Amino acid sequence: MKKHINIIRHSRLWLAISGALIVTSIICTAVFGLNFGIDFTGGSLLTLDVPEIVGQDAMRDAVTTAGYSSSVQTATDGSVLVRIAPITEVEHQALLASLKTTFGDVTELRFDTVGPSIGSELKKQAGIAVVLVLALIAVYIAWAFRRVSQPVASWKYGLMTLIAAAHDIIIPIGVFAVLGKIFGYQADTAFVAAVLTILGYSINDTIVVFDRTRENLYRHRHDDGSFADTVNSSIIETIARSLNTTLCVLLPVLAIVIFGGESTRSFAITLMVGILSGAYSSIFVASPLLVMSEKWGKK
Repeated sequence: MKKHINIIRHSRLWLAISGALIVTSIICTAVFGLNFGIDFTGGSLLTLDVPEIVGQDAMRDAVTTAGYSSSVQTATDGSVLVRIAPITEVEHQALLASLKTTFGDVTELRFDTVGPSIGSELKKQAGIAVVLVLALIAVYIAWAFRRVSQPVASWKYGLMTLIAAAHDIIIPIGVFAVLGKIFGYQADTAFVAAVLTILGYSINDTIVVFDRTRENLYRHRHDDGSFADTVNSSIIETIARSLNTTLCVLLPVLAIVIFGGESTRSFAITLMVGILSGAYSSIFVASPLLVMSEKWGKK
């Protein structure tokens, strides 16, 4: 098997695919932007069940008549999402009464309100959390691989792990930007939880391959085989485990996407895209970059 499968030999192809996906994701994010929820922007969000004949324009006009500037979207389950500036409970009840007077059968499914200062602070803390997690993981990996500093310095294992992790969150963010534009999915605290979960999965999958590389380097330290061959053998030895783990995780997440409620669907879709991206990067991104860094070091 090892004689016929050489993943490292086609490194440029795998990295070109990743590069194309990353560039596309960045463009989508820049063009569409993330549709931040009130967790980060501040404001009040009403989720309403209204008659089918009530469209977005009619709802927006009714909210404007009640005295509020609004953003109105229709969710995939048919409910209507109305986002306005933060309001008090008295104003909330008055708005509901006004909508019921206008449309008749209006049922409030959910109401959330967050102040703008709290939303800004949450956004800042979410960014700090992601950066801190990545930094701590890089330091730990560099320390854990300190005994295999040849032919690649131990800190490079940490660096390649971070590059693979960045790959695995940029692609889901790009997909989420498109979903936000089409379906109105909002980036909220659940989205941050999905990104952190993706980071954990991605890094764990990458370290499995790197750890086998570490074992093979120590086991065959007196052999004449090249570093590329050692890394390729490590990938082949762990690929079945990576694919099986990915499949086992994807099945329940897919069940949530299909059968779960509207409130969990965006979280599950983000997680599913990140898991697929993580499975790809652990095999076709992190290890090929490690071999390339070894070749660059020789030059």
